[in-house]
Amino acid sequence: MSSPAPDLPPSELRVVRLRILDLYTAITVLMLVGIAALSLYAIQLGPLTSPGAQESFGIAAGLIFLMAALIVHTVDYTYRVWPLGRRFRPTPPGPIGESAQARFVKILIVVCAAAAIAYILGGLIAG
Repeated sequence: MSSPAPDLPPSELRVVRLRILDLYTAITVLMLVGIAALSLYAIQLGPLTSPGAQESFGIAAGLIFLMAALIVHTVDYTYRVWPLGRRFRPTPPGPIGESAQARFVKILIVVCAAAAIAYILGGLIAG
């Protein structure tokens, strides 16, 4: 990705970079506060056998994972791209050949077989 505004003078570019960095910091801090609040909420729910507690816990856990993913994405984007500049360049992927396609199909077959076995065992154990 190229620089977003190469025609800006260095002083203005520095201000824009700092503003974007402040935005990234605010996103990260807000998500950490949200994770802490949802964690406290999930802890105070009590036993998950009470009505609605399982659903509330599931929604809280889902939101925690979503916020954590946003933090990881923001930090990754900060280190890969503007405003801090690229720290490293990932290697470009190689060409997709027949061996890569065959490996993908083999892995897909194993995953589908494992899922089918787990489904059958789950039905036998539960039933």
